[in-house]
Amino acid sequence: MRTFNYCTEYKKLLSPEIVSYLAQIHEMKGQQNLLIEAHKDALSELLEIARIQSTEASNRIEGIITTDDRLKKIVLDKTTPQNRSEREIAGYRDVLNTIHENYDYIPIRPGMILQLHRDLFKFSNSSTGGTFKESDNVIAEELPDGTRRVRFQPVPAWETPDAMETLCNAFQEALTNPELDPLLIIPMFILDFLCIHPFSDGNGRMSRLLTLLLLYRAGYVVGKYVSIEKLIADTKDTYYEILQDSSTGWHEGDNDYLPFVRYMLGMVIAAYREFISRVDILITKGLSKSERVREIIRTTIGKITRAQIMDQCPDISQKTVERTLKELLDKGEIVKNGGGRYTFYTWNWDKE
Repeated sequence: MRTFNYCTEYKKLLSPEIVSYLAQIHEMKGQQNLLIEAHKDALSELLEIARIQSTEASNRIEGIITTDDRLKKIVLDKTTPQNRSEREIAGYRDVLNTIHENYDYIPIRPGMILQLHRDLFKFSNSSTGGTFKESDNVIAEELPDGTRRVRFQPVPAWETPDAMETLCNAFQEALTNPELDPLLIIPMFILDFLCIHPFSDGNGRMSRLLTLLLLYRAGYVVGKYVSIEKLIADTKDTYYEILQDSSTGWHEGDNDYLPFVRYMLGMVIAAYREFISRVDILITKGLSKSERVREIIRTTIGKITRAQIMDQCPDISQKTVERTLKELLDKGEIVKNGGGRYTFYTWNWDKE
């Protein structure tokens, strides 16, 4: 059975690039703590937005979708799920809430991971929730011609319980070493979890929930305010390519963790940058919704689309964004380029 030596693998990761990533995240964590302490009440708006975006994005990666209106009502627990997709979305919502509210009290043990998986499927008729896979599975992709190609062969079913026990023990042991930064141990653990692929269904969603749980337990709670799942969903093709690169040779212990670690650190940095930017606009400047749209365009280098504006301000309605864009165009403060789905806007610096 595959063993996990995170101390040895850790040393292979300490390139100047990775050390630079770690330094950036450590600095941003300090900013995070100051901002949360100073503006805790005002940040409740970001909490709700991130919950909705995280639930939508993580399920969308797996092809589990519903309408925007239904999704919001499910996340806010204002409706009853009506089909299988909505039941699975409701399960994700509850596990996400559990992690947000209780992360300090959720140990990384196989039994606890099984409980989280059970709750992920608690609204479904599936009997797989809360149990490890009973038959072997594969990680496959569907090609354009409709055929399926096996990308990775996970650990066999009979070996899964022992593999998960070994994995969790190795992770806990690594965390006791003060010389090892959790920011590098966490993505290695998540990659190994995905390579074990311990469940017959829900492995991808569980990996993202566990990523948040481990980051929160290490003090990096940015995912509560900015959806890391959405950042992953928006780079889904790259995400799968990176998984392929880092899982090659995994069974023999010859795989390279670096591509996946680099990718996940990049996602954390992107989340922190977005968090700091949102707080700056939402709190520090105390702007109205229309003023926030104007400020986003003004501070964007190059072009920006309506969709990108709405991604940065998910609490602002499309109608408000469109009205503000028209007002800015009428004043000559912005320039409209392209047309239809290819329309984008730039700040008119000649008016400054």
